[in-house]
Amino acid sequence: MLERLLWPVALALALLALAAAAVSAAEPRTTLPDVEDEVMCVECGTALNVSTSAVADQERAFIRRRIAEGMTKEEVKAALVEEYGPRVLAEPEGGGFDAAAWAVPTGLALLALLGVGLAARRWRRGGEPGGPAPAAAALDPAQTSRLDADLAAHDR
Repeated sequence: MLERLLWPVALALALLALAAAAVSAAEPRTTLPDVEDEVMCVECGTALNVSTSAVADQERAFIRRRIAEGMTKEEVKAALVEEYGPRVLAEPEGGGFDAAAWAVPTGLALLALLGVGLAARRWRRGGEPGGPAPAAAALDPAQTSRLDADLAAHDR
């Protein structure tokens, strides 16, 4: 009778252990390099993963403590913004200048691509866009006779 009661309990415990393993596998653990790539040193303005300043070392220690507390990457970044301000993020957040930091390079790249396309199209046509290739200009009869004489003298 006791065996009958233990069997469902053991099965339930095994299922709980599998579920816990699945949950922990689904949520990857945050690491320092994951966060370092996306934040800046507030002192020198370079990416945290390449900065060698003392403030960068303090930021790294701050990140390590938050990771040890079990925070996710987004939670660590939020804590960094709370501690150091929005300048700590390497990626612009919203409107104004931050939006221009993304829009201007993208727009310039599209304009350059358009310019290359138009130049290639003009080059393939061999002339002005929309017009025929330039024809040879007609010579007057005096120039034609002089050219013929020069070519005949050269052929001798």
